Amino acid sequence: MKVLHINSSDISGGAGIAGHRLHEALPTQGIKSMLLVDKMQSDSNLSAAIPRRRYLSSLGSRLAYHTGLNYVNHISSFNIPSHPFYKEADILNFHDLHGDYFNYLALPKLTEQKPAVFTLHDMWGFTGHCAYSFECDRWKIGCGNCPHLETCPSTGRDNTRIEWQLKRWSYNHSNLAIISPSQWLANLASESILKKFPIYHIPNGIDTEIYKPIDPEMCRAALGISNNKKVILFVAHSLQDSRKGSDLLISALQKLPDVLKSEIVLIAMGEGGGALADSSDIQIIPLGYIGGDRLKVIAYAAADISICPTRADNLPLVLQESMACGTPMISFDVGGVPEVVRPGLTGLLAKAENSTDFSEKMIQLLTDKKIQQKMAISCREIAIKEYSTELQASRYINVYQKMLN
Repeated sequence: MKVLHINSSDISGGAGIAGHRLHEALPTQGIKSMLLVDKMQSDSNLSAAIPRRRYLSSLGSRLAYHTGLNYVNHISSFNIPSHPFYKEADILNFHDLHGDYFNYLALPKLTEQKPAVFTLHDMWGFTGHCAYSFECDRWKIGCGNCPHLETCPSTGRDNTRIEWQLKRWSYNHSNLAIISPSQWLANLASESILKKFPIYHIPNGIDTEIYKPIDPEMCRAALGISNNKKVILFVAHSLQDSRKGSDLLISALQKLPDVLKSEIVLIAMGEGGGALADSSDIQIIPLGYIGGDRLKVIAYAAADISICPTRADNLPLVLQESMACGTPMISFDVGGVPEVVRPGLTGLLAKAENSTDFSEKMIQLLTDKKIQQKMAISCREIAIKEYSTELQASRYINVYQKMLN
């Protein structure tokens, strides 16, 4: 079996990293895996960039944005069947299709000759433009009158009903199966325009041989952190992304007792950590964006807890990584987060967007070393049992085989 993954990136961003981990896991079970991506950073001969005229695409994207019909300008998507990777593949696996490089109207042509799996990394696949709809559920009835045109991916005009209808037309003429990393998103998909397809719940995988507990004292020494400090870790590709909740985190930190504040060091891993440091009176170490897995493991291992103040999420990779490293977690009770952050077992959950409750959960966990140690053991055990890349690959292969049959 030969699988072709189509994604916005190969080794960056949540969907890119998740897709690449699957791409690397499949060959261990005898499957040839290839990547066609928009932004290529690796040098593998099994990865290639999707051919397109980027200058012309950029001009077309501006027009598409202002008309409220994002991505329909990318006619290069219809040429993918001429690529050698496509010709060689038995089955396709779509991932992040809203990176301003792919035209979803090409799905019928691409799946006419080859069946495909569409892995949902957010809600975009069944909304009129947005990756997360927050409180809005108009995607169930066809969108239109959008309350969040600025929500990523933003659009310049409210043609969300037309985009929703175009997606429905495309799906009605496509040969697809749907895979969701979280049960939460799978449930939403079953109420959407994707409900005509078989929907499977398969969590993203994590390499538990790379992401694993290592000596915290050694890791703190590497980062210049004293062992008598309480260390918390905040990870996001962009720490200034409103959806990731840095403002909620700052508010929660401000509510901590002064005595506890003086003992805390916050490691900020991601773009925009410097701005976060300027907004808080707590010691913050901004590491910037780190792409290397082993460097990230050092940060997870140095932390007593990792925090994820997200407003909306599917199944955050940073929480899976934290689990595998044996680092307890605190997050808000939103989206697919509770499937990973299990209260009393792997971490604590605060009420959505409630910074006071988030602060109280931080106090509870930071001041109880025994609970931290107990949760650390559970985190590691669950990561190995439920989220290994081997398990993910075998589950995907079962779905591939069903589609091929």
